[in-house]
Amino acid sequence: MRISTTIFLTDETITPVRLARALEERGFGGLYLPEHTHIPLSRESPYPAGGPLPREYARTLDPFVALAQVAAVTEHLRLGTGITLVAQHDPIDLAKQIATLDHLSGGRFTLGVGLGWNREEAAGHGVDWSTRRSLVSDRLDLMRALWAPDPTAHEGRFGHSIGPSEAWPKPAGGAPRILIGGAAGPRLFAEIAARADGWLPIGGSGLAETLPVLRTAWEEAGRDPKALQVVPYAVHPSPGKLARYAELGCEEVILQLPPGDEGTVLGVLDDYVQYV
Repeated sequence: MRISTTIFLTDETITPVRLARALEERGFGGLYLPEHTHIPLSRESPYPAGGPLPREYARTLDPFVALAQVAAVTEHLRLGTGITLVAQHDPIDLAKQIATLDHLSGGRFTLGVGLGWNREEAAGHGVDWSTRRSLVSDRLDLMRALWAPDPTAHEGRFGHSIGPSEAWPKPAGGAPRILIGGAAGPRLFAEIAARADGWLPIGGSGLAETLPVLRTAWEEAGRDPKALQVVPYAVHPSPGKLARYAELGCEEVILQLPPGDEGTVLGVLDDYVQYV
């Protein structure tokens, strides 16, 4: 099982370059970075984990810029977003960013997709909260049209449409691996089966009950049962927990690192090496 990591990298934490080198030296499989463009002070959306919103949410580095630095100083470490707020991006620009990063890294990029939880942040990008699920689906379809080997049109439902276009570079494998995050449920599982390679369940709790439901939706959509990828995300590890994920067929787990300085983060990495 591949052991990857995630962290809120900020202007106050360990740098992307230092972390990337430390991860590859220790044999970790990947680094996934979250995204928040800004945090409005007038926020009414509750923090999903409860309590006050942690400081790092408002200080998060742009994941694509940070991952470009990571790619430049590593050879094998996989790169990912956990997650990209697709609704908050121009999909044509985002498709170009993703394709470029995947091309330059030799196909090491995974696009983690999220719907978001902060209404006020999304509103700053002109997102109608009630239609954001459909908006994300539409933008994923447009990006796939731009990544297609032949010029492909896409008639969008939310203001972004393209005619057949030349768009290079292409992602190294034709399209990056796409994992969708979110709480278990029929709507999410139908979206995963239609547009993704798998699921990013935060924390990974309850997988024994939810995985059979996802697998049913996946197979009913005509997808290859062996192709489904379930990657528990932001996990605080223990030997028993990781063994259970392996029994459930998870081939990768993403461990949570603290948003700390170099000494703090490297100390946790040295503890996590036991799981690699």
